[in-house]
Amino acid sequence: MKTRTRAALRFVRTLLPQASDVTAMRRSPGRDLLAGLTVAVVALPLALAFGVASGMGAEAGLVTAIIAGILAAVFGGSNLQISGPTGAMTVVLVPVVHQFGGAGVLQVGVMAGVILLVLAFSGMGRYVRYLPASLVEGFTAGIAVVIALQQVPNMLGVAPGDQEQVWALAWDAILGFIQAPDPIAPAIALGVAAVILLGARWRPSLPLSLAAIVLVTAFTALTGSRLPVIGELPSGLAAPSAGFLDPSLLAALLPSALAVAALAALESLLCATVADGMSVGERHNPDRELFGQGIANLVVPFFGGVPATAAIARTAVNVRSGARSRMASISHSLVLLAVVLALAPVVGFIPLAALGGVLLATTIQMVQIGAIKAMVRATRADAVVLILTFVVTVAVDLVTAVVVGLAVAALLALRAVSRSARVEQVPLDDADHGEQEQKLLSEHIVAYRFDGPVFFGAAHRFLLELTEVSEVSVVILRMSRITTLDVTGGLMIDDVVNRLEAKGIIVLVSGITDRHRDMLRRLGVAPHLREQGRVFVDTPEAIVYARTLIAMPS
Repeated sequence: MKTRTRAALRFVRTLLPQASDVTAMRRSPGRDLLAGLTVAVVALPLALAFGVASGMGAEAGLVTAIIAGILAAVFGGSNLQISGPTGAMTVVLVPVVHQFGGAGVLQVGVMAGVILLVLAFSGMGRYVRYLPASLVEGFTAGIAVVIALQQVPNMLGVAPGDQEQVWALAWDAILGFIQAPDPIAPAIALGVAAVILLGARWRPSLPLSLAAIVLVTAFTALTGSRLPVIGELPSGLAAPSAGFLDPSLLAALLPSALAVAALAALESLLCATVADGMSVGERHNPDRELFGQGIANLVVPFFGGVPATAAIARTAVNVRSGARSRMASISHSLVLLAVVLALAPVVGFIPLAALGGVLLATTIQMVQIGAIKAMVRATRADAVVLILTFVVTVAVDLVTAVVVGLAVAALLALRAVSRSARVEQVPLDDADHGEQEQKLLSEHIVAYRFDGPVFFGAAHRFLLELTEVSEVSVVILRMSRITTLDVTGGLMIDDVVNRLEAKGIIVLVSGITDRHRDMLRRLGVAPHLREQGRVFVDTPEAIVYARTLIAMPS
C-alpha cells in the first residue's frame, strides 16, 4: 500500500511545474521574448476571429488567448506550445451557444477542465498516440470545411441565421446575398485570405495577416463603409465571476463538455508531438499537457473566455521564431494583454469580413492535400476511415465523426489482423524434423500450425478450416507460434478438439506456452488431453507418440 502511495505521489509531482522549467527560461530570454512578440502578432487576428466564430464575441477570444496562454504554458507538458482559442473548438461551441447561450459555453469550459484533469491524473495522455492518422486527417479536413461554412455570412456581409447545421447556415447566407448583393464584403474577405496565403508562401516571417487587417480597417473607416464590425471591446479583463454556473444543466451539458475535453486533449497532444518534431531535443509530457490544459480550461470561463487548446499554427510560428522555453508563450499572452489595455477601441472597428478572410486562409492551410492523397491511395481501409470521418464531421458533428471513425478504424484493423492470422497444414520436410517425419504424412498424420493471434476475429474461420479435415488418423495442433489467445480462441480450440474426436480422429497438442496453457486450463479446454498425456512440449515428441498410436493394432 505504501509503495502504491509513493508511486502515486511521484506521478502527481511529474504533473506540476518543475525547477527545470525556470532554468530553461533563463537560458535565452531575449530569443523567447522576440518569439513571443512574433507569435502575438499572428495570434491577435486569430484570437479575434475565433472568438467571433464561437458566438461569444471577439473579447472572449482575446481573454482566452491571454489567460489560457499563460496557464497552459506554466502548467502544461510542452516547452513550446501556444494555447488559446482554435477553429476546431468553435465547431463544438456554436451549437452550445445556440441552445444554452453564453453561460452554457462558460459552464462547458469548466466541466471540460475538470474532465481534462481527471484524464491527466489517470495517465491517459499516452494513449492518444494510438489514434489512426487517417482519422485525424479526416476530421481535420472536416473541421476546415465547417469553419469555412460558418464564415460564409461574415464573408458575404449578411447577418447570420440561426440554423444549427453549417451547410444550412451558409446556404441561407448565400440566398440573402443574392437578394441584396454587395461586393465589398466578399472582396475584403478574399483579399485578406489571398494576402495571408501568398505571404505564407513568399514571406512567412512577416505578419501579413495583421497588416492586411490594419489596411482593411483603415480603408473601411475612411470610406465610411457600413460593414458589420467587431464592436466595442472592454479595455481590460473582466472581474472573475461564477454566476454562470447552473447545477441543473450538468446532465444536459455533459455531452458537450466531453466533446470539448476530447478535442482539447487530442489537439493539444497532437500539437505537442508536432512541436517536438520541429525542434531538437524536445520531448513533451503528455499527462502534464492534459493537466495544463485542464487548469487553463477550468480558470478561463470565470473571466468570460471560451474553452482553449494548443494551436498548431501558432506553435509552429513560435518554434520557427526561435523559442526555447515557456517564456515565449507567456510573453505572447502579455503582449495580447497590452493590446487589450491600450488598443481596445481601435480593435472594435475591424470588419467581420476581414476576420472571415483570416479564417478562410486558416482553413485552407489546415488541409494537407498531399497527405490526404497519400492516405487515400495507401490502403482501402485508410481511405474509408478518412472519407467517412470527413463526411460525418461536415454533415453531423465532430464528436460523432470521431466515434464513427474510431469504430470503423477498429473494425477494419480487426479484420486485417484476423486475416493475418493463419492456420495451415505444415509439411514436415527435411529442414523441419527429418525424413522419418516426412514419411508420417503418408501415414495419415497431419500437423496444423497456428500463426499469429487466435482471437474472436479469426476463431470462426479457424473452426471451419480445421473441422473439414478428413481421411486422417491423427491431427497435431502446433501452438508455439500463437501470439495472442483470447477466450473465444480458447473455446474454439475446445470445439475443434471435440469435433475432430467425434470423427474418430486423435488430437495431439504441441508447443503450447505456459501463459496459454494456464488460460486453457482455467477455461476447461479439453482437459482429457492432459489427462491422457496428449499435450507435448514440442512437435517431435508429438510425432513420436503419433507414430506409436498408428503402429498399435486397431
